[in-house]
Amino acid sequence: MSISNDESRWLSMTEICTHLGISRDTAIKWINKKNLPAHKIGRLWKFKIIEVDEWVRSGGAEAKEGES
Repeated sequence: MSISNDESRWLSMTEICTHLGISRDTAIKWINKKNLPAHKIGRLWKFKIIEVDEWVRSGGAEAKEGES
């Protein structure tokens, strides 16, 4: 399997929020509570789209009982 340049580059918080259709606050909450794959570089969060998409496919973004 070959990884394209788009899949291997680092995405910003704004780009990953647009990709997932979520707000910045939701992304931060998912990083802290649901282990959204993210890497803190200095004060910035960076994301690999391939890691995030795999996390979503494995059910990482699903609401647990009692969550809304």
